[in-house]
Amino acid sequence: MAPDRSPIATLGEQNAQITSIRPTIAFDGPSRGYTRSMSAAVDTLDDPETTSARRALLRQSGYLHELYRCWYRLLIQQLPTVPGQVLELGSGGGFLNDCIPDLRTSDVMLIPGVELVVDARSLPFADASLRAIVGTNVLHHVPEISRFFAEAARTLAPGGRLVFIEPWPTALSRPVFQFLHHEPFDQKRDWSIPAGGPLTAANGALPWIVFERDRAEFERRFPRLLVVSIDTLMPFSYLLSGGIGRSWPLPAGLFKLIERFERPFSCLGLFACIVVERRGDT
Repeated sequence: MAPDRSPIATLGEQNAQITSIRPTIAFDGPSRGYTRSMSAAVDTLDDPETTSARRALLRQSGYLHELYRCWYRLLIQQLPTVPGQVLELGSGGGFLNDCIPDLRTSDVMLIPGVELVVDARSLPFADASLRAIVGTNVLHHVPEISRFFAEAARTLAPGGRLVFIEPWPTALSRPVFQFLHHEPFDQKRDWSIPAGGPLTAANGALPWIVFERDRAEFERRFPRLLVVSIDTLMPFSYLLSGGIGRSWPLPAGLFKLIERFERPFSCLGLFACIVVERRGDT
């Protein structure tokens, strides 16, 4: 039986910890003005109205809208053909539901236009009922991420997939995330994230820690989950956008031009598309 499609308020308002916060990269330079603007932005991230405002921004910004469409195409290309529903974690201000029919949208907070309030550590879905769990800039906000992977192994059908676009350390992205971004980016940390609000607690390096540095540990603890691919992307196009928090009024056509130009330099990308598949039961 499919789960009830009404918002799951009991999961969300106090305990849900997963987020849809997009990276906010400001480029005012290493000045006090830069620091003040970043601090002011961080102070409002846990307000649901900020997420709603960012949804409106995505609709209005041709360049940033096209960038997200590119991310969404990558997610869709990796969806498996097995039966089941597709769940998006951290739907927030995005518009993936415009691209995937019957997508189940969710977020940590009650946000207009988002269907479910969901705790990634306790997914309200039956065993083997999901075709895929997807998201953009979500995993690095998940506390107790091991519990999420256990839930993914439970709720994904055999052959189902996790498909996420997440920050990733490269020669170019490390200084960007460490010096031009409000979120911690600690490659030496364990699988936990620093304390914070529902949208501000994060470690941008967490996906790399789990799937690259600690790959053997991940495979040992979650033998039903197979890392299929990790592909870096977008070394320049996201930087030019200014990020969701400080998007410049650039045309969509410019993104398409830069995206074609940057493909040979994807090894320097700020992000990675991570694909993990639920093995069949043996």
